[in-house]
Amino acid sequence: MSDTPWKTDKWFVSPWNFNPAVNSGFKFAKKIEFHDVTLRDGEQQTAVVFRREEKVAIARQLDALGVQRIEAGMPAVSDQDRAAIQDIAALGLKAQIFAFGRCIPEEIKTVKACGCTGVVIEIPASDHLIQNAYGWTFDRAMKSSIDTTRAAKEAGLYTVFFTIDATRTPVDRLLDIVEQVATEGHMDAFTLADTMGGATPEAIYHVVKKAIERLKKPVEIHCHQDFGLGVANTIYALAAGASVAHTTVTGLGERAGNVPMEDVVMALLCLYGIDLGLHTEKLCEVSRFVLERAKVTIPLNRPIVGDKLYEVESGIIAGWVRLARKDNPLEYVPFAPELVGQKPVSISLGKNSGPPSILEWCEKLGITATEEERMAMLQLVKAKSFEKKDLLTADEFKAIVDKVLNKAVVGR
Repeated sequence: MSDTPWKTDKWFVSPWNFNPAVNSGFKFAKKIEFHDVTLRDGEQQTAVVFRREEKVAIARQLDALGVQRIEAGMPAVSDQDRAAIQDIAALGLKAQIFAFGRCIPEEIKTVKACGCTGVVIEIPASDHLIQNAYGWTFDRAMKSSIDTTRAAKEAGLYTVFFTIDATRTPVDRLLDIVEQVATEGHMDAFTLADTMGGATPEAIYHVVKKAIERLKKPVEIHCHQDFGLGVANTIYALAAGASVAHTTVTGLGERAGNVPMEDVVMALLCLYGIDLGLHTEKLCEVSRFVLERAKVTIPLNRPIVGDKLYEVESGIIAGWVRLARKDNPLEYVPFAPELVGQKPVSISLGKNSGPPSILEWCEKLGITATEEERMAMLQLVKAKSFEKKDLLTADEFKAIVDKVLNKAVVGR
């Protein structure tokens, strides 16, 4: 790590992040992987449908990005999913291909037949969810878990035991359940799922550490964004020693969504100095590719991948951009746009524009105007933006320029 990991030629963040008093207790795993669940959990977002060929195309995009594991779907519940998973597994991608299965031994045969290398096996952990949502007894859930994980081991699949609603289960009760499944059944890794997004980062950190110490198995983290804490929870889990983060592209997923991969990738890289080898310059490209097929729109200022993330309207910030962009471009953005495949920083014209904005556009269009004329243009720009409740186009600005300069010529 460099002497100034908070400031490189690609990002400039807070040095506080790297203070030993802040991070000395963190125990990030030597190897951290991303387990992408876009094709399964992401598709559970209301009204999102990925066709077979789209799933294959998305898997290729994820692999090119450098994602280490792709959860391709649930083959037992959909003929389309099963066909897509088979297609993806046959591509020979660098990423490992996983499927998701319920605690039903017969489903393991289907996963194996698809050509997957691993399986994520789900079961509700909390007694209340087992009873109220599944209508099962606890003994039935436990027997199903043991039988299904044994079947996965016999099939030669890397077996991840995934406990639904883990964070609304008493900690010792949760770990008792997982330990029994690991002992009487089989488990290569344990996924702690914050299914309802109701845990805090501090709670996740505490329980992940406890799970690693007790289970002596790799721990994976799967969070949701219901309180907007999914990214923080995922990072805290990794800081406590979890080695796999479950994420989706741009946070696709039911209710408030899953944890957005882009946010976790960039936070780890820039705020914690952890480079997981993903091709970050492809993040915007992959996000657009997936969202177009999901028919989902996101806010224009969405972190990392928003279409207008680096369009500057404020006159004050436009002044910063003009003064600093040649020698100090990271004075006004936390990371370089090209690091994630974003468009370069640009200055727009709108209600919040200022004198530097007008000067920028005059220079851009080769227009010579006095300071007085530029101030007249600024007032008309503000009025036009207020009238249309939007930014101005180049043609609209040219019309304003013509109006101001023609008046100036007549006045002379």
